[in-house]
Formats: sequence, C-alpha cells, structure tokens
Amino acid sequence: MLGSTPKTMLCMLIFMCSIIGERCADPPQYKSQSNVYTHWTLDKADNSGGHGHKGRFCCFSKDPLVDADTWSESIDKLLTCKAGQAAFQEFLRSEYSEENILFWLACEEYKTIKSTPEMITSANRIYTEFVQVEAPKQINIDCTTRANITKNISQPNLNSFDTAQKLIYCLMARDCYPRFLKSDAYQSILRTGGKG
Repeated sequence: MLGSTPKTMLCMLIFMCSIIGERCADPPQYKSQSNVYTHWTLDKADNSGGHGHKGRFCCFSKDPLVDADTWSESIDKLLTCKAGQAAFQEFLRSEYSEENILFWLACEEYKTIKSTPEMITSANRIYTEFVQVEAPKQINIDCTTRANITKNISQPNLNSFDTAQKLIYCLMARDCYPRFLKSDAYQSILRTGGKG
C-alpha cells in the first residue's frame, strides 16, 4: 500500500489484528523473552482438540495495538508481535524492501517443519522466491552465502537458510528498524493505539 497515510495504515492494522487473532510465534530464540507478549491468555481447550493449551496472544487484547510502545525497545519485541510484524512489513513495503521481512518470516516458519518432504518443498519455494539470482523477491545477501545455499538446496536441512536469515535480520535491525521507529506511521500508531 504505497503512499498510505499513517491514519490509513493504522486503520488497516487494527482491522487485521481484530480479525486475525492468531497465536504469536514462539521460536526458540524468544523463549527467554516471554515477557514481550501481552499477559493475556486464552484457554485453548475449546478449539485445540481437547489439548487444553494455554496460548499467549500479543496485541490482541481489547486494544490490538496496546503494546505498540514496546516495539521501540528492540527489533525482537517488534517481530514477536503479529501487529508489529504487520506494521513493519507495511513500512518496508513503502521502502521497496518488503522482501526482507517476508524472507525472515518464511525462515521462521521453515524451522518448525517436521517432515522431510515438506522441508524439501518449502526449501525450494524459499530458494526460488528469495535466494536464487533474479528471484522475484531477491534478498540482498553476499555471493558466498547465495552460492552455499544453491550448492546444498538439493539436500536441504533445517539450518539451510540460517546464515542468510541472520544477514537479513542484521540488515533490518541496523538500517530499517531505526527508520521505522522515526517514521510518521509508527509515531501515529503510538499516538492513536499505543500507551504513552
């Protein structure tokens, strides 16, 4: 949504958050930072097949953007929140670099795969979409990393994209994230939906 006003973006985020209600990802590197989630639990027994899991949700309490002020504490806190991911993705789209967060998210999902056939299919999709030369959403990584992934793509494993993902994470943390925090879009979210 290029050229979106902060108000339009805010409305879109609130709408997305209100209808998605998805459980936040809890990848291994964030397990020690569980405090980044809103302390609001939902008994999953009614819709989890009777497993009775308690699921933490982020940014889906009464105000879906109630934790927006915490996004400025670290990029990890931004990325562990669905609304934060959506806001950051919209910002990156406006900078023509949306492929960065899309690749990072694809890698996070990839690392949760359990079956080999699914892993092979997913690895090839990620490679074709983001890594290979002239990919439609080609990420900016060094030639050596790209060559290593290409060399091993026929026999992928759960760590196949780790180096590339770390490079893209560092790129977002160093360059994109600081600009996002200063952007009109984020400042508008803070004024309208965040605390403080």
